[in-house]
Amino acid sequence: MTVPRKFLPSISSLRALEAVDRLGSASAAADELALTQGAVSRQLQTLERQLGMELVQRDQKRLALTTEAQDYAAEIRQALNQIVQSTLRLQAAPLAGSLNLAILPAFGMRWLMPRLPEFARLHPDVTINMATRLEPFNFATEPFDAAIHFGDASWPGTQSLLLKHEQLLPVCAPLLLEGRSIDEVKDILKLPLLHIQTRTSAWTDWFEQNGIEAGASLGGTIYDQFATITQAALHGLGVALMPDYLVEQDLATGRLVALHPEPVETEGAYYLVWPERKSNAPALMKFRTWLAGKAQPEDPLPR
Repeated sequence: MTVPRKFLPSISSLRALEAVDRLGSASAAADELALTQGAVSRQLQTLERQLGMELVQRDQKRLALTTEAQDYAAEIRQALNQIVQSTLRLQAAPLAGSLNLAILPAFGMRWLMPRLPEFARLHPDVTINMATRLEPFNFATEPFDAAIHFGDASWPGTQSLLLKHEQLLPVCAPLLLEGRSIDEVKDILKLPLLHIQTRTSAWTDWFEQNGIEAGASLGGTIYDQFATITQAALHGLGVALMPDYLVEQDLATGRLVALHPEPVETEGAYYLVWPERKSNAPALMKFRTWLAGKAQPEDPLPR
């Protein structure tokens, strides 16, 4: 794709604009960029000519960016930061390359992390960089080679490897049950329910699987991550419907109690997904091959 030059300003001009916006003055930007104040001003003038619009309001004492220029600088800042991060990854990558992996925080911490030391021993030439993403994203606009994803295998433009089916247990702190009797599944409806933002229908589906018509709208508080909903359950704020691998230790120590004897498998599962265009990337191929040997739903967590 050929892009007209006016839509690709020079990095020097963009850095000057971003620095003036962030630091509030041309003199401060000049100090940071190791330029003279006049050079910063000329960079901004060059950018104005290239874009064909005014970016700076000038008076005898100081210059200030227009509102449009401030908005533009905020967007440019993200692009410059991405260039910096991409350059750092390129320079830091060993010969076999690096793998930029998006992870789900709870699954990454409790399922993936305990297994990674083995991969590091087997493939010391591969660097894995990780960042959290809770929702699917566009691989074309995000700097990731692969992602840990929960749901189904229908992420457009990707291939996938099934890692683990999810099995759920309703759990709560013992103090929540003081003076209450939970003899049947429907009795759980008498307790405050805790909901996870990424599983909006989890409670409704779970009750239906256990023969209870709970209705489409169940009250209760909503949490965005399993780390926070776990803490809410531990402090007696309600009953959480949790993946069994996340609450094994708390159940074993008695900090939480299960209100149902067996975990119930859900339709969703955890997958490794990657864009089709990167299927033959060496680092990804090594990681995928290794992970396939760990991708067994019944595989217990290492202790």
